[in-house]
Amino acid sequence: MTGVPAREVTVFTRLFSTMIGAGLPIVPSLNILARQTKNRAFRKVIQELLYDVQSGDTLAGAMRRHPRVFSELSVNMVAAGEAAGALDTILQRLSDVLEKTHSLARKVRAALIYPAMIIAVTVPAVAILLVFVIPTFETMFASAGVPLPVPTRVVIGASGLIQGYWWVTVLFLLAALAAAVRVRGTERGRLLTDRVTLGIPILGDLLRKAAVARFTRTLGTLVASGVSILEGLEVTANTAGNRVIRDAVMKSRASIAGGATIAGPLEESGAFTPMVVRMVEVGEQTGGLDDMLTRVADFYDQEVDAALEVLVAAVEPVMIVVLGIVVGGIIVAMYLPIFDMMKLVG
Repeated sequence: MTGVPAREVTVFTRLFSTMIGAGLPIVPSLNILARQTKNRAFRKVIQELLYDVQSGDTLAGAMRRHPRVFSELSVNMVAAGEAAGALDTILQRLSDVLEKTHSLARKVRAALIYPAMIIAVTVPAVAILLVFVIPTFETMFASAGVPLPVPTRVVIGASGLIQGYWWVTVLFLLAALAAAVRVRGTERGRLLTDRVTLGIPILGDLLRKAAVARFTRTLGTLVASGVSILEGLEVTANTAGNRVIRDAVMKSRASIAGGATIAGPLEESGAFTPMVVRMVEVGEQTGGLDDMLTRVADFYDQEVDAALEVLVAAVEPVMIVVLGIVVGGIIVAMYLPIFDMMKLVG
């Protein structure tokens, strides 16, 4: 979504739904929104929407020309709303789901900021110790001629390795990054990395719950808006954000197209809990799939909040301990020979 933050689109949708619900036609609403939007890139997009609608195109058709701004979810829901003559209601639902999705993503990002900051502080601190501080100790120990214990030799060796072959470290990191990007760029690579990510303790559970919440809310909103189940599953699969979830949803779509149920492939994937599968199954049997999906989404929103609290509570002490072990270990290793020297003097 180049140049247009997700938050801008969410606010636009909410304001647009309010104007349409108040009886204001589409063209004047877009005109007002274009004038009051501060983001230049988004203002241009809204102006193009306005021009296309005035030229006789549908709102959904105009939005479809901007796939980097408006998701398939938004386009399909607006198309359903226009066809049913309930654009105000659909825009209201769309703004609700966009706000919940944005809030969910923001919470997940916030939970990951702390460990990222700890790593960002630890790596330079260790590098400074190894490059600038350790050589001073090494010179002192060499002049004193004291035998060095194993931990001290390991730290001094690491310091010498980084100083003498820092370019190897840089090349290795760049090669690893390039390999990761290349693997991630393939279908099998994305599937593998997403599967591995979902298997990470605590973090994987959080990401799985977030993906399930996004899937159920998106599909439930689409179905409630009148979008066909097949089209809804395709849109949901493309917005899942995880290949494991996407593949499970696409298998469900194929199952539906073949006359079977959604629940079967979801259960076979292993990505969805039995509760989700059973509730989807009940929703299919009772004809209340949209309501069941919304209930599941609400439940998993709460589960994500709980998982975030667990993640933050677990990560903070772990990162502090790791930081203490690394930095403290280096310091202790360098002071061990000094203690030996003091014993000899004593």
